[in-house]
Amino acid sequence: MAKKLLQVNLNFSIPRAELETAWLGAAQPIADTPGLRWKVWLMNEAEREAGGIYWFDSEGAAQAYLNGPIVAALKASPGISNISAKLFDVLAEHTDITRGPVK
Repeated sequence: MAKKLLQVNLNFSIPRAELETAWLGAAQPIADTPGLRWKVWLMNEAEREAGGIYWFDSEGAAQAYLNGPIVAALKASPGISNISAKLFDVLAEHTDITRGPVK
């Protein structure tokens, strides 16, 4: 099975501190997601945009996460809008040269 990179972006209208507090409670359940190797959390407060980059063992694991309760709760969260999710393959040889942590 080929590993997959998932990119999630969203806009937020609530204060950054409130968002960070809410997401801190979600960090461990996300870490416990089957098939997830790691997640990097993203924040651009000036543009009111946030998101994450996720590394999954397979497309099936990534799709299960996208269709699961964590993402459903995110979609239902007040102050969150314009959620987008994109799956990517990784160019392994190129990524090795630039030291990407995707082994």
